[in-house]
Amino acid sequence: MGDPRDRAAFDGRDRAFVRGRWIGALALAGALVAALAGCAHMGAADARPDADAAPELVPLASVAPGVLQDMRYHGRHNFMGRPVAGYEAARCWLSRPAAQSLEAVQRDVEPLGLTLKVFDCYRPQRAVDDFVRWGKDLQDQGTKAEYYPRVPKQELFRRGYIAERSGHSRASTVDVTLVVLDGLRARQVLTGPLADSREVDMGTPFDLFDERSHTADTTLAPDVQRNRQWLRALMQRHGWRNLPEEWWHYTLEPEPYPQRYFDVPVR
Repeated sequence: MGDPRDRAAFDGRDRAFVRGRWIGALALAGALVAALAGCAHMGAADARPDADAAPELVPLASVAPGVLQDMRYHGRHNFMGRPVAGYEAARCWLSRPAAQSLEAVQRDVEPLGLTLKVFDCYRPQRAVDDFVRWGKDLQDQGTKAEYYPRVPKQELFRRGYIAERSGHSRASTVDVTLVVLDGLRARQVLTGPLADSREVDMGTPFDLFDERSHTADTTLAPDVQRNRQWLRALMQRHGWRNLPEEWWHYTLEPEPYPQRYFDVPVR
């Protein structure tokens, strides 16, 4: 542009031309600022719960209808003894890749007289926040005998049983076990009591806060150890990684949303 002091030398047409150039430049600068702000917002969204930009969550029942669902946090049969925030329906939601992978696992086990059963899938961040509130309330110990008999409640955070973030909120983690459909066929691969329509013996119930829930715990009966190892090998063949502290906990690798923590309620 020229020096502003020389603008009087331009005729009306020139002044209009310059004015148009200034307006265009200001508009371009504004667009660049907005774009940069948007990029910064996207980066921040990856690091915090995101209620507005949820991934493609699919009901597991629409992809793998044969998988049983016992969604514990929708009801009272859980370590909090009450429904958990964010579970408005007793449904398993997952990212589409996770649901499709679990369907492939189900296809493998059905000919063996078995079926998968899930206790939890996608978990909204507000549910994790509810866990944290419960964990800090040391007066509420109504479920201690069933879920953490050997762990003082004030140690649940330090020992990692309760945390402010959960892989479940990334929509590709499941809590899973096996149920017997046909005990005769199931005996080809598993051991111990294998009664039809009953869960396979994994040594501890789901969500027991105890070292006995560690997948490789060697203090348990040989049949239990074999059953846990067989489930782990099965899931690993389909890309699922076990959390060593929880025999039931598996995460798909690679995760579709490894840095995202979503907060859409399960409906």
